[in-house]
Amino acid sequence: MRIVLVGPPGAGKGTQAAFLAKNLSIPHISTGDLFRANISQGTDLGKQAKAYMDAGNLVPDEVTIGMAEDRLDQADAADGFLLDGFPRNEQQARALDAYLARHGIALDGVLDLEVPEDEVVKRIAGRRICRNDSAHVFHVENQKPAVEGVCDICGGELYRRDDDAPDKVRNRLEVYHRETEPIIDYYRKQDLVVTISALGPVAEVTRRAMAALRAGSERPA
Repeated sequence: MRIVLVGPPGAGKGTQAAFLAKNLSIPHISTGDLFRANISQGTDLGKQAKAYMDAGNLVPDEVTIGMAEDRLDQADAADGFLLDGFPRNEQQARALDAYLARHGIALDGVLDLEVPEDEVVKRIAGRRICRNDSAHVFHVENQKPAVEGVCDICGGELYRRDDDAPDKVRNRLEVYHRETEPIIDYYRKQDLVVTISALGPVAEVTRRAMAALRAGSERPA
């Protein structure tokens, strides 16, 4: 299957992408991974991206699109992929369509994870991250550490990132509504969008997503 995953910050896209990719035996391709790989490998696109990032500027669409196309050209993506974080706007969506058309393939579905804004703010603002290892993540309500403010795994200090503050989260949601949400309507016109609630246990959301994708793929063309 060839799938695009969309949803606001805090919808659990990364978590669901990992489970869905494993269940479907397709590579999970995230924008963050694309940037890290290209920068660490010193590719031309990575050097361009780093120059923009070091200057505090947004990376232009053409650079991001180039990275995504290079990744989709790799052998493991020949029979399917799950895109997470790309496309992030309509220009990127049109570029992806053009790439797929050149290769005689098409998307099977666009999975839209739906979460109320208040829930997004609660999820993100409640996150606490270990200063020793950012992979150690807790939550003030859903995943409390045994000792408040202390990482269960290594004993490091837990803190809330500046951009996880409620006002910053709402700003990120505004950017999502302005830049990324329009691609849902773009793909809905192609009858590709399946929307599910991303509320509830992770395993239940994954089950819901798999059922929606299967139902969507079985619709008559």
